[in-house]
Amino acid sequence: MIAPAWPAYLGLPLAELRRRAAVAIEGLAACTACPRNCRVNRLENKTAACRSGRYARVASYFPHRGEEDCLRGWRGSGTIFFSWCNLRCVHCQNFDISQQGAGEETRPEALATMMLELQDMGCHNINLVTPEHVVPQILEALPFAVARGLRLPIVYNTGAYDALESLQLLDGIVDIYMPDFKFWDRELSLKYLRARDCPEVARAAIREMHRQVGDLVIGADGLARRGLLVRHLVMPGGIAGTREIMRFLAEEISKDTYVNVMDQYYPAGRVSRERFFEINRRITRAEYDEAVRAALEAGLHRLDQPRRLAPVI
Repeated sequence: MIAPAWPAYLGLPLAELRRRAAVAIEGLAACTACPRNCRVNRLENKTAACRSGRYARVASYFPHRGEEDCLRGWRGSGTIFFSWCNLRCVHCQNFDISQQGAGEETRPEALATMMLELQDMGCHNINLVTPEHVVPQILEALPFAVARGLRLPIVYNTGAYDALESLQLLDGIVDIYMPDFKFWDRELSLKYLRARDCPEVARAAIREMHRQVGDLVIGADGLARRGLLVRHLVMPGGIAGTREIMRFLAEEISKDTYVNVMDQYYPAGRVSRERFFEINRRITRAEYDEAVRAALEAGLHRLDQPRRLAPVI
């Protein structure tokens, strides 16, 4: 068996990268790039749920040293934060970016330049944050970057509210998928994410991601090379459905799934004493320990846990 090229997109000719980009951009005429299926004509700069038109907006790009060890390494993960989002998480910790649109419209050539600048800075990878609604624009930029010498693996850092059609266009392009499985319950997803179907969309998306790249492979240097890395943010009161999510990952994806059990929830966005008061607090150490226990009891064994303990309140 021949090992896949690394980065993955180097195994595809430029003509194929350009073909996929053309297919994706054409689809913007009646946009179904994400599960919202708004069908607005983004080619004419019309906007709907994701508030993004013909071109992506970028809030910032820089070597991120706060990601998982296997991504940040010793020179940082080359993170590109896209503005806007197709979810409306009431507790979003990047609220100014995801729901207020901080950033600047970026043409494909400029987006390619950002990727190359991050490579020149020595970053270990290109980390695309909140890419679900701008997959066509990412695909449009990639051939420019590859033609000019991009050679870094691509990390797709997503809230997992992804269209299968978009993910299929990324097959053989993305090296590391990093979805965040947020909530298990449909009604809680509607309440906190404004997307009742997010749990089933996330399950289907994660299955497709794993089909493409398999379990996470980490090289002898400690850096992730290819595979699936799932994030799960532990919520106050266990409302995220951690036990069910961990059981799904173990039984329907793989017991070798690499899972980051995250403890850094804090009240942000629209959360206050008056609104969503039930999540207007940090999690407790006991809640975090219970989440880890749920993962272990499900049979998962590759857990990325924080160096600090969850706060005691």
